[in-house]
Amino acid sequence: MIIYEDNELYIEKESSEIPWLKIFTKEPYKELGDVPKELRVRLWEVYDIVEYEMKNYYNPAKINMASFGNMLPRVHIHVMARFKDDSHFPNPMWGEKLREAELNLPDEKEFYKRVREALDEKFLT
Repeated sequence: MIIYEDNELYIEKESSEIPWLKIFTKEPYKELGDVPKELRVRLWEVYDIVEYEMKNYYNPAKINMASFGNMLPRVHIHVMARFKDDSHFPNPMWGEKLREAELNLPDEKEFYKRVREALDEKFLT
């Protein structure tokens, strides 16, 4: 599910027990160094906003970010809110599951709304 989109980037929700967003460039650049500098700077500005909103809305133990591109060979950044009682913590979400977890988190639709509003405020004004 895409929660934000403009002419250069989009943000997609990863289906997971934790809040997990992925930021993509619309052009399928293979490596971060292939992204034009202006767009690369904007990509990190978007990351900063997503991380800030995620930290302040969910109050996680840690924010994880990753950019592998091995399975999907194009530029994208994972942003994940991690909790000490999520199924994998402290392992990465791609690692061994340590327990069954049932997190009681605030409404994700409100979080997405906050992210969109913060991005619009930054880039439309």
